[in-house]
Amino acid sequence: MNYGIVAKIIGNLLLFEAVALLPSIGISIYDDGYDSVAFFETIFLTFTIGYFMSKIPIQKRKVRIKEAITIVTLGWIVVSIFGALPFYFSGVLPNFSDAFFETVSGLTTTGSTVINDVEILPLGILFWRSLLHWLGGMGILVLALAIMPTIGVGAHQIFKAETTGPISDKVAPKLKDTAKILYIAYLGITVLQTVLLMFGGMDLFQALIHTFGTVGTGGFSTKNTSVGAFHSSYITLVIGIFMMLSGINFSLYYELYKKRFRHILQNIELRAYLSIILVSTILIAINIYSLYGSVFESFKHAFFQVSSIITTTGYSSVNYDLWPSFSKAILFFLMFVGGSAGSTGGAIKVIRIVILFMFVRREIKKLLHPRALIPIQLNHKMLSGDVVAGVTGFFFLYMLLFAAGTILLSLEGIDFSTAASASASSIGNVGPGFELVGPYKTYSFFSAPSKYLMSLLMLFGRLELFTIFILFTPSHWTKD
Repeated sequence: MNYGIVAKIIGNLLLFEAVALLPSIGISIYDDGYDSVAFFETIFLTFTIGYFMSKIPIQKRKVRIKEAITIVTLGWIVVSIFGALPFYFSGVLPNFSDAFFETVSGLTTTGSTVINDVEILPLGILFWRSLLHWLGGMGILVLALAIMPTIGVGAHQIFKAETTGPISDKVAPKLKDTAKILYIAYLGITVLQTVLLMFGGMDLFQALIHTFGTVGTGGFSTKNTSVGAFHSSYITLVIGIFMMLSGINFSLYYELYKKRFRHILQNIELRAYLSIILVSTILIAINIYSLYGSVFESFKHAFFQVSSIITTTGYSSVNYDLWPSFSKAILFFLMFVGGSAGSTGGAIKVIRIVILFMFVRREIKKLLHPRALIPIQLNHKMLSGDVVAGVTGFFFLYMLLFAAGTILLSLEGIDFSTAASASASSIGNVGPGFELVGPYKTYSFFSAPSKYLMSLLMLFGRLELFTIFILFTPSHWTKD
């Protein structure tokens, strides 16, 4: 293990975080908020430690897969610790377990909160809280790769370790160019949604907050009742559509820019993703029609919640916990599906669901034709056995963690629906669940150990399980 390069890159990452904190302190000063001192202290501490770490002399600049995995995992943990300091120093969340939970929830784009009344928070804290979504959505290290040349050492390994999905494809020959292309698309969607929300009556601040939460598929709002507080069909539909767009593989937007429409239309994951949204929306809309007495209202709320849950955003337009069991069952299973690979959405990912279905279909065919060689093809490319094995292993591990999380959270003495949905929500980076963690409720009642457990599950979900599990193998830490 090359500990020097690990520390150096994490130091650079802290310098980047210190810069990312500057807009929040600017807003805090403008707002005359009590949180400005907390931001000053955090920036000073983060920058100082980051500066000294970045100056660590190193002999070998090569980053192998073990260093990349360590950098990504420890990088997310360290950034979360320092990102929690404004909440802690300001007194908004005086318990560090709460501050850490809120920060991890923001960075992993989960959107679970322990704050019972967000509407009384100072603007600087609100902005930092939602900016965490935008920073973590595409990946903090992918963003750093795009704008910081000093972190470009071992870029390929770092990119592979942080990006989501079973296959990490480059859209450009150089990884730095790939990161830039992805973030140009990311920024473009951000600007477009912000403008559209302002057309709907939101001021710039509210529009930015909800755009960060949408494009990053995070779900933090400035209102206790989320998007439903605005009572606007226009805002609901704009956010619903952009949640759906943010759950699409961002490399497809590059294909759109290159006018490769055939590649987009033939993409199996995209077709499956849109089909799931369409079918789920129709079924729920029919099921909840009696609650709203209007086809438009039923479809609007059904589409919004389906889009919110499958992309693991977590916004709500109504209290879906009051819906019939059939609708809630669909939403619960959508928590596991998630968005597309290469998107800001979490959970298992549509591409893995597609591969698992193909695998099951192949096994059924092999029973009928034992001697036949039946390959699994995705987008006209044959998948290797390693990819298929990786997907099945990921699915098993994901469900194992979900079960373990549910059992451990049930020690709080809560009902099964709360424990199961809190566990699924954490590992899937969804945000709200059902019952005690429903859309209009918070996670504040959980004990500190449970909050740390859910924070760990959020990190497991965001970093796709194996990346963190490798750290628990003793051979990973041995010196060469």
